[in-house]
Amino acid sequence: MIMELTDQKFLEEIKNGKVLVDFYATWCGPCKMMHPVIEELAKDYPELKIIKVDVDQHEDLAMDYGVMSIPTIILFENGEEKNKNVGFTPKDKLASWLK
Repeated sequence: MIMELTDQKFLEEIKNGKVLVDFYATWCGPCKMMHPVIEELAKDYPELKIIKVDVDQHEDLAMDYGVMSIPTIILFENGEEKNKNVGFTPKDKLASWLK
């Protein structure tokens, strides 16, 4: 399941289970390359919650999580940051985070 959220709902959504968060921008080339990877993960792991955060619309949220470059992918487990990667990330690396 891939969703986009408001700042208010973000904390509520990441507090339970594993949640993969994709910080991106619509104009970002590497972010566009990540889109199909994220979609494949959503199909392969239907129980995984995936949240896309547009950094242009949610600057404060990006700053709160130290997002300096995009794409930045963060894996949260029960609200706690477990892994973070900046730049294009292959599907197999993201999948290994989930195991």
